[in-house]
Amino acid sequence: MNWDRVEGQWKQRRGKAVNHWGKVMNDELAAISGKYEELVGRLQEKFGIAKDEARVQIDEFKKSIDNLKKSNADLMKLQRSVNKKTKKAIGVSAKRKKPAKRKKTL
Repeated sequence: MNWDRVEGQWKQRRGKAVNHWGKVMNDELAAISGKYEELVGRLQEKFGIAKDEARVQIDEFKKSIDNLKKSNADLMKLQRSVNKKTKKAIGVSAKRKKPAKRKKTL
């Protein structure tokens, strides 16, 4: 995932960023709007770190987002597979257990 996509989804990602960098307030992250260089500057300012270190932290944050996204996709794929197998199993058992027709006696 490139940074443009993170910027585009900033409102959704902002909560994860708040958890990641506790000292950076939610309002500040909202004002940044996902702008990479602004985030670098705020991290430098808040944590007193070098620009390169701020970029390393942002890259690690981005990787964690990518990993979460991949994990979610894997879970969804697994869930679809289980649902499909469950539906297939139910359909097969239902076909085997049809009740026999009884003849009515008068």
